[in-house]
Amino acid sequence: MDFALTEDQRAFFDTASDFAANELAPHAAEWDEKAIFPVDTMRKAAALGFAGIYVREDVGGSALTRLDAALIFEALSQGCTSTAAYISIHNMASWMIDTFGNEDQRQKWLPSLTSMDLIASYCLTEPSAGSDAASLKTKAVRDGDHYVINGSKAFISGSGSSDVYVCMIRTGGDGAGGVSCIVVEKGTPGLSFGATEKKMGWNSQPTAAVIFEDCRVPVENLIGNEGDGFKIAMKGLDGGRLNIGACSLGTAQVALDTAIAYAKDREQFGKAISTFQATQFKLADMATELEAARLLLRQAATKLDQKAPDATQHCAMAKRLATDTGFEVVNQALQIHGGYGYLKDYPLERHLRDVRVHQILEGTNEIMRVIISREMLNR
Repeated sequence: MDFALTEDQRAFFDTASDFAANELAPHAAEWDEKAIFPVDTMRKAAALGFAGIYVREDVGGSALTRLDAALIFEALSQGCTSTAAYISIHNMASWMIDTFGNEDQRQKWLPSLTSMDLIASYCLTEPSAGSDAASLKTKAVRDGDHYVINGSKAFISGSGSSDVYVCMIRTGGDGAGGVSCIVVEKGTPGLSFGATEKKMGWNSQPTAAVIFEDCRVPVENLIGNEGDGFKIAMKGLDGGRLNIGACSLGTAQVALDTAIAYAKDREQFGKAISTFQATQFKLADMATELEAARLLLRQAATKLDQKAPDATQHCAMAKRLATDTGFEVVNQALQIHGGYGYLKDYPLERHLRDVRVHQILEGTNEIMRVIISREMLNR
């Protein structure tokens, strides 16, 4: 039980941290304010191997572990939470093609996805199918060598900008067994996009509906077999939950560091507020809870790498704890700043807006509790 990072892991973290400091942090506020999707910057991240972190090397991937990925996303999120989270989504979509696609599919899409010459989106959620994902209604009907798809997806990151949409679509009967995974390419007739949503946070990535109206997609774009889609989606979400938890940890660490520096500098009643025990206790609790969440997340990542039977449960535990803790740490950091924390002159309010959605996406934290308790009670 060695908690130390390896030399390689430290190098991954440091490389991502340097990239975050130099390429993400200086622009994060502008991207947030102007809703800029920084594709060119993400391609610079891809050049470092961050667009195919756990994709195989023959198609340009880095072939790293889930623990390595957690370290990378914790570091990237210290520069821009929203952009780091989008890179995570892109990685998940690419991983699905790499893991469940055939060789022709891997060679067709992944070399361009690992360089981010192509951008990927993941399409599961629908207007009436959020937490109850297996009830999705978007349907594909076989017509010769094509599927004809009708329906829509909601809250899709990258919608309208991405080139490749990895979609969970019903090809069979009701329930999870009727869901398949189909890749739909931008420009396909019948594919369109809704208006860009106006969001509280995550403004450096566009979010909109993906709409299918008699959208004809080649059958050869089916990933795996018909009926495999829900299984693929759930396996992808194990890793996605770790990544989004790691993004919460990285953002919270920056917020904590900012709060410590501010507390040392800010004076009230003739002394720095860092000398007040109330401030000291708050900082101590923030640091302790953040470290506990970090350890659980890294343990869960290790279990996922090892294909441990309780990996899904631990991924849910880690996502729940890391995202709740991340939000609370950022919120307390803002509180330490007082009225200044509420101003856009400081990054705390942006951090707070960005991490809030982490408690909702990749499965709400209420659904994480369902997964955890179900695994406990069904042993």
